[in-house]
Amino acid sequence: MRNDLRIACETPATPPGLVGRLERFTGPGKSRSESIVEAAGLVGCGLLLAAGLWTSGAAADWSTVRLLVVALVGLDLIGGVLTNATNAAKRWYHRPDPGVRRARLLFVAAHLAHLAVMGLFVLSGDGAWTLANSALLLGGAATVEFTPLDLKRPAAMAVWMAAVLINLFWLPAPVELAWFAPLFFLKLLVCHLVPEAPPVRRRDV
Repeated sequence: MRNDLRIACETPATPPGLVGRLERFTGPGKSRSESIVEAAGLVGCGLLLAAGLWTSGAAADWSTVRLLVVALVGLDLIGGVLTNATNAAKRWYHRPDPGVRRARLLFVAAHLAHLAVMGLFVLSGDGAWTLANSALLLGGAATVEFTPLDLKRPAAMAVWMAAVLINLFWLPAPVELAWFAPLFFLKLLVCHLVPEAPPVRRRDV
């Protein structure tokens, strides 16, 4: 046991109103350091995504609406990976509450909308891509959620790798969208569904 760390599982109270709802969505009690890393990661990776789309030629070939949709989805996935990896999100989405499992699975299911938008709009009506990735998402989420606690992390990594490999070889998207599947399944199957003990340095508490 490290003497410089402790596990901080206490979930702080949230204020009423819009601020409280936002905290309950991203995780109450987020530290300033977590917020800084999130913001820096979002800006840095968002710029990399924008540069990649520009150099791929997508900016010239796609309509403004398609570019806007892809940019919004990309920023949501980048921000979601970072947010769901924070101690605050881990405490909140894996707290000992009987309704939390349902909330986690509903959060994952809501992202079927991302697949519909990408497959049916950005990929010009690719129903097979949309349905196959929907099955991967729901099947992967059920696998992780109902795997015993001590095996959730490796199970999540296994289903994440399987989803990425299936997309690379059997559900190929244009090169300018090759980032979508890895980030999408990372956000949901690994960052959101895997519980982790939230460590903090003792000097920070």
